[in-house]
Amino acid sequence: MSEPVTVIRNVGPAMAKAFADAGITTAENLRELGADAAYGRLIATGTRPHFIGYYALVMGLQGRPWNDCQGAEKRALREKFDSLRLETTPDRDALPGNLASALDRIGVRSIK
Repeated sequence: MSEPVTVIRNVGPAMAKAFADAGITTAENLRELGADAAYGRLIATGTRPHFIGYYALVMGLQGRPWNDCQGAEKRALREKFDSLRLETTPDRDALPGNLASALDRIGVRSIK
C-alpha cells in the first residue's frame, strides 16, 4: 500500500498539493526521485522556487527537522538550490520570436 507524501517529515498539505500537481503522489515516488529531481519538478510545474522549501525537503527525506540545517551543510545546499533553480526556471527574459521582432522593429529593444 502506498503512503501519502505527507508521511515524510516537513511535507505538509501545501507541499503535498504542489507535489500532486507535479505528478508526485506517494512517499515512495518522492523518495525514489530524491530532493533535487522532485524539487525540480515542482519548479517546472509552476511552484515558485524557495530555498527554505528546498532544504526542508532535503532534511525531511533524511528524517530530520527543517531547522536542523546549518553552517557548511546549509551553504552547500544553497549552492545546489541555486544551480537547480537556474537549470529548471524558464528564462524570464526570453520573448516569443514574433514579439521580439515587433519590439525590435519599433525600437524598444536593441537589435543584436
